[in-house]
Amino acid sequence: MTETGSYASRREVLARAGAVGVGIAFAGSLSDIFAGTAAARGLGRSDYGPLVPDPDGLLDLPEGFRYKVLSREGRPLSSREGKVPGNHDGMAAFRGHHGRVHLVRNHENRHTAELGVPTVRGLTYDPAAKGGCTAITVDARNNVLGERVAIAGTAVNCAGGPTPWNTWLTCEENEDKAGTNGYTKDHGFIFEVDPVDGRRTGAVPLTAMGRFQHEAIAVDPRSGIVYETEDAFQRPFGLFYRFLPDRPLGGTGSLRAGGALEAMRVPGVPDLSAVQETGASFRGVEWVPVPDPLAKETPIRLQDFGSKGITHAQKLEGCYWGEREVYFVSSFARSREGSAADHFGQVWKYEPDRRRLTLVVVFGPSTDIQLPGESPDNICLAPSGGLMVCEDGNGAQHVYGLTRRGEVYEMARNRQNIGTAEEPEWGEFAGVTFSPDLGTMYVNCYTPGTTFAVTGPFHD
Repeated sequence: MTETGSYASRREVLARAGAVGVGIAFAGSLSDIFAGTAAARGLGRSDYGPLVPDPDGLLDLPEGFRYKVLSREGRPLSSREGKVPGNHDGMAAFRGHHGRVHLVRNHENRHTAELGVPTVRGLTYDPAAKGGCTAITVDARNNVLGERVAIAGTAVNCAGGPTPWNTWLTCEENEDKAGTNGYTKDHGFIFEVDPVDGRRTGAVPLTAMGRFQHEAIAVDPRSGIVYETEDAFQRPFGLFYRFLPDRPLGGTGSLRAGGALEAMRVPGVPDLSAVQETGASFRGVEWVPVPDPLAKETPIRLQDFGSKGITHAQKLEGCYWGEREVYFVSSFARSREGSAADHFGQVWKYEPDRRRLTLVVVFGPSTDIQLPGESPDNICLAPSGGLMVCEDGNGAQHVYGLTRRGEVYEMARNRQNIGTAEEPEWGEFAGVTFSPDLGTMYVNCYTPGTTFAVTGPFHD
């Protein structure tokens, strides 16, 4: 979502719903990313037809698709805890009993937010912070059964990721200390959120996982190692981390037991943006212990990692687990802002068993994938193969479909004008994810905060 300073675009969150595997693949050498997943059977639709203008002025969709508004900022929560907060961001869908689906939704609220997450006893970390998560429960027909606070008192909750035991790890993209911007506690942590009952997890920071500007996580379901991205806004840019838990795969609450935090070093590559060729591969990736995970005096990315240094990258965002590897994204790199080179988005693959890092996708002009809009953001696997990509840039805002061949088509367009008639402005999309049965696409409009359920012939 919108950043301070020169940043005006957000956010690569690569999400998956329930236990469905995900990946990115477009052609040839990339097709292995879908191996073992339902998407391996198809290349994805190239077009559902033109978008049909919505007479209600909310969401344009292709013919045969329809939407339902599940939630809008400012409306009362059914739990009577207050109003629905604003700045809807990352989201995931979890399978419930009797066809129900539990959505957990981040709210990327800073200390200046007008509509923060209501503070609730037992669910609030820092009463002065306005971020957090809300949870929505819907039935098999996407009728809302309940909407409530899942965690409160956190700051700038952007993305995160699901765990193998079906909880959500929400990430603070903020590293303010107590006393800064009115906060009463340090921020920059990951918190675990139960999608059914937030009181099971409470509001406990997972401090051993590091204090930095978190973006997203992915859990290796074999080892329990958690991979983490850092979306730092100034040089030196963020790092790619792994957390080795003391109680791997221990279930809800197990990450509180602690563990070791390490950062990735790619020998000879101090900045990932310098790598421009798809397929470039680096063996012998090293993992260096983080000197001070709590960043008591110095942000982690500025700490001393020894004479060999550490590997940085601008706009490290989405992170998710494939079949035997982890994928992470650099949303863009700009040499004028300090990166070694320019790009419009990279997707990297790290194979733990081989200690190998490979650049698998490059977005942008004259590269693998060219989007008609700008600033690709949240991404998720489409049921028929390929991806759904949220746009976050200037002008009209879309959800684009992207087939494994690299073909792009319009899936949705936001019609909610948050500007004026003379100078229209449309809010970005975020948090795209599918229901466990793949029959519904859930997606957020960041502002005005709106959560949609979209149904239609996704499997065709």
